[in-house]
Amino acid sequence: MNEAETCRTMVRPRLEAAGWLAVGDRFYREQTHVTAGRVILAGSTAKRLQKKIPDYLLYFRREMPLAVVEAKSNAKPAANGLQQAKEYAKLLDLKFAYATNGTEIIEFDAFTQNETVVSAFPTPEQLLQRYQVGMGFSSAVRDAQLVPDFYREDKQPRYYQRIAIDTTIRAIVGGKKRCLLTLATGTGKTTVAFQICWKLWCAKWNASGDPTRKPRILFLADRDKLVSDPMSKDFAPFGHARHRISGKAEKGREMYFALYQALSGDENRAGLFREYPTDYFDLIVIDECHRGSAKDESRWRDILTYFSPAYQLGMTATPLRDDNRDSYAYFGNPLYTYSLKQGIEDGFLAPYRVHRVVTSFDAHGWRPNKGQKDKNGEPIPDRLYTTKDFERAVSVEARNKIVAKHISDFLRATDRKSKTIVFCVDQDHAEIMRGLLHDLNKDLAAEAQAKGSEYAARVVSDEGDIGKGYLDQFQDPEKEFPVVLTTSQLLTTGVDAPTCKNVVLFRMVNSMTEFKQIIGRGTRLREDHGKLFFNILDYNGSANVQFADADFDGEPALATKCEINEAGAVTVLEEFVDPVQNDGDDDRGRIIGGPEPGFRKFRVHGGAGGIVSSETSDLDADGKKLRTANLIAFTGEEVRGMAPNAAALRAAWANPAERDALLKALDAHGIDLQVLAAEAGQPDADPFDLLAHLAYNTPLRTRADRAAKLRASHAAFLAKYEAPARAVLDAILDKYAEHGIGQFDLATVLQVKPLSDWGTLTEIAARFGGADKLLAAVDRVQELLYVE
Repeated sequence: MNEAETCRTMVRPRLEAAGWLAVGDRFYREQTHVTAGRVILAGSTAKRLQKKIPDYLLYFRREMPLAVVEAKSNAKPAANGLQQAKEYAKLLDLKFAYATNGTEIIEFDAFTQNETVVSAFPTPEQLLQRYQVGMGFSSAVRDAQLVPDFYREDKQPRYYQRIAIDTTIRAIVGGKKRCLLTLATGTGKTTVAFQICWKLWCAKWNASGDPTRKPRILFLADRDKLVSDPMSKDFAPFGHARHRISGKAEKGREMYFALYQALSGDENRAGLFREYPTDYFDLIVIDECHRGSAKDESRWRDILTYFSPAYQLGMTATPLRDDNRDSYAYFGNPLYTYSLKQGIEDGFLAPYRVHRVVTSFDAHGWRPNKGQKDKNGEPIPDRLYTTKDFERAVSVEARNKIVAKHISDFLRATDRKSKTIVFCVDQDHAEIMRGLLHDLNKDLAAEAQAKGSEYAARVVSDEGDIGKGYLDQFQDPEKEFPVVLTTSQLLTTGVDAPTCKNVVLFRMVNSMTEFKQIIGRGTRLREDHGKLFFNILDYNGSANVQFADADFDGEPALATKCEINEAGAVTVLEEFVDPVQNDGDDDRGRIIGGPEPGFRKFRVHGGAGGIVSSETSDLDADGKKLRTANLIAFTGEEVRGMAPNAAALRAAWANPAERDALLKALDAHGIDLQVLAAEAGQPDADPFDLLAHLAYNTPLRTRADRAAKLRASHAAFLAKYEAPARAVLDAILDKYAEHGIGQFDLATVLQVKPLSDWGTLTEIAARFGGADKLLAAVDRVQELLYVE
């Protein structure tokens, strides 16, 4: 039997005999998609790789998966599936893995590391007991973990969220007072926080151990959007138990929300938090805790210290760095980490294409003419101004105009209505860029205003409710406008904009923590809106610096290099050297966000300059290195890595089995032969010849040329077949010449005319003396096609 038949007739009955049913509390799920399939970029297209799909997952309850089962055909050894089962178990943080062929069952126990042949699957109760003993937790921990999630059909926890929720429940109920979760931006931290709070609330867990009351929980953040959105959306099931603290220390609720600023005090007022008893809250959840909440000198730290009897859960998107070390020192090592790189690899986060664009001002610097004055008539100090000075010490009008035009041209070449966030140096710079982008897109600005919005809007703290209104419109996937938001700091975190396709860096970002938060504005996927990846347009070199950091865990995907002169002519370059370098340690580890206190910004009218170079980069399919975004050049590199020369490639290509392996390897690296042929302008080329040409510069030949050469050079081979069999081979060759190598797949080609008119597979095989001889003949044709 094949694997599907083995599962249906042998594996399922054995699972059900042990008490694992298709429905009910103790159940199994078959063919569950635990990842979404990594998105990879191939030239101008994006595609998904294969999802990870275990054959069976065994659940004690919906909230508690316990084991994975991998099944193989009963004609194969059960051990063939053991390694795959163990890999799935490791990914899903499961302690038991099983491999079976329907007859034999092999168990792997991660607690003991034993691999054992067993006579039957354990019952759900047996496996739960072994799990509890192996984990070493109490019945109270077990019971809290078994409390049902709040069920949402459209928002069931993904595998990594399940791990984060369960790990945190075990830690808190087990007595750990300070906990930390590190989950990349866009992976659903709020969903995780909600389910943790919900389960503890339903379990009537509290810090005092009183079994008669539910816990009082405080959700704490430093930005309004990080408080208002969770309260009104994810945490809505708490109903009237919710309360937002603002201006008055109201009591009598159970799920509280607050801004740090609303609770903390200053030299003029005592903190509102002091109006609550120190032991009032049982659990405090601190969102985006990396932003200084745990620093010794922070007023936020005063709040956490005051409520020290409470359990405290910090949540962050950034792994340990120098600029967030205080948070890790306070909360301890993360209970669980789900990184940007893992999110992209699993296909839950969008990969990104990085465009490094250098203006002449950034490449060479800018120096004022002797005695030159700014727009206000103030003399400009005579020195060379470089990237780190622009919009801090000096604002050069021409540089801003060049970048605004480049952004507009980029959108015209891709999608003028693709949502875009432009990160600027300060609020003033954000207004300058908003105005320039508006002026360059007046047709869309008029369309936006007719619909009650703007094409480009500034969202900064000074804009208040007006800016928030534009932000709400920007976040709505169903609204076209505004297309562009300009900002400085306000949108670095707490903004869920799933359709944002372009993130523009027009300021230096030397903090890895903030850099990850910024690019996190684009990592959310929305396939229903055509978003499978996003672009980073980097005008200051911040992306290049951060991607070069050895600790960065989600580098970009590729690199076409070109130079663009002021007339717009494009020349391909052999190499690209980033002219913007960090020239000292004084700026490293902090955000360059605006002028130094007391230092005025000189505003320079006019000026001449342009774009001097542009580099585009993607992350390769392995997620480990940069590769060129040029599909043609990238394909040549990949093919040379698979075969040392054209002769080796030809030998592998002529063998159907080896060719299939090559095609799968190309597909796994995002190389689609039809897309490649189209981008190379060679739709009629034989795919082998196209690959060999791109890799080794061999001559190109069309499929029709190869078919004709075979008929002429190997006529004796074809002549040995009787006319009916010869007609079949001729028809397959004609199909190959017209459509490509896929026509050698007999299951496909025999279903189309004229071959479909000649009968069934059995009837056509009879022309050759049987199916084996038909297959041998077709394999030989493929070998002869590539004989030189």
